[in-house]
Amino acid sequence: MLVPGLAPHDAVSNDTLGMTATLREDGHEVAVFALNARGVDEPILAPATIEQWLRGPDDIVIYHCCDGWDFPLALFRRTRARRVVRYHNITPPQFFAEWSQGYVDACARGRNQLDAYAALDCELYLGDSPYNIEDFTSRGVDPARCAVLPPFHQVEQLCGLQADARRVPSGAPLLLMVGRLAPNKGHLALIDALAALKQRQPQARLLSVGKLDPNLFQYGEAIHARLHERGVEAETLLLQDANGAELRAAYERADALVMLSEHEGFCVPLIEAMALGTPVIAYASSAIPWTLGDAGLLFEASDPHLIAAAAARVHADATLRESLRERGRARYAAMFSPAVLERDLRSVMQRFAA
Repeated sequence: MLVPGLAPHDAVSNDTLGMTATLREDGHEVAVFALNARGVDEPILAPATIEQWLRGPDDIVIYHCCDGWDFPLALFRRTRARRVVRYHNITPPQFFAEWSQGYVDACARGRNQLDAYAALDCELYLGDSPYNIEDFTSRGVDPARCAVLPPFHQVEQLCGLQADARRVPSGAPLLLMVGRLAPNKGHLALIDALAALKQRQPQARLLSVGKLDPNLFQYGEAIHARLHERGVEAETLLLQDANGAELRAAYERADALVMLSEHEGFCVPLIEAMALGTPVIAYASSAIPWTLGDAGLLFEASDPHLIAAAAARVHADATLRESLRERGRARYAAMFSPAVLERDLRSVMQRFAA
């Protein structure tokens, strides 16, 4: 396994470690190579030493591709081992054009490398979703060399936590957003939806769980400006340091997870909501329709009044809420539970059977 970095509560890290554990259970020898790692219970090796570990064409390198990194590309060009691009999505740079030139440059570099990986004709391109894998089939990669495997995750661990609601707002309806504060995530549209909902239900509240990268401070300032402009500062809590117990409480207390993101390669918060029985209202962008399926309310536009009307209905209609909960739990069990992911990974790896 080759990955840029590993850290707790990180989606790419969770997938890397989940795949590693499953392959080891099946008797494979697996080593993890990363530039940096913190807070993970796994021996980490330096990427520069990876070719000392690879012994020939029977070995497999699985590169978790999520940014621009020259080392894996050079390795894939020269190695005799079989190559898997495990693709976790790279956000198009235009989402950051107004906010951070550094992000624009990094995302552009990463997406430009997709052309090079496509040209390498690797043995397998493994995407988190059908939407993700289109980044390679659209570049001419043979669909027979592609497969979809949803990412391994820690949803079961989240479900097992004791909820801590001390910092979770108690207003109703309570809208929840889970995801880092970034321009593609739709926070400004969500603030507009909250303002529209308050016209119907003055007690409405919004809880956003997710961190702001200091390099996106201008976007953070735009969020606070929009809150002030819409007059909903007092009704909004931006919780950047939530722990797992608080996140569990947020899902339990929320009327709905409202996901208005404009670009997602998979969207783990959707399956967290499904597993915990939180209704979902979402904008049908990128990978969101596939991940959510029929387990939530999907809209082709993130119009604030439309989203507000949906939130008001979910809050008022107990039958609808229960239906969304049941559909969410059923989709999670059928598509994204650990047993299903382990089965699907084993099926994918059969391509490499002698």
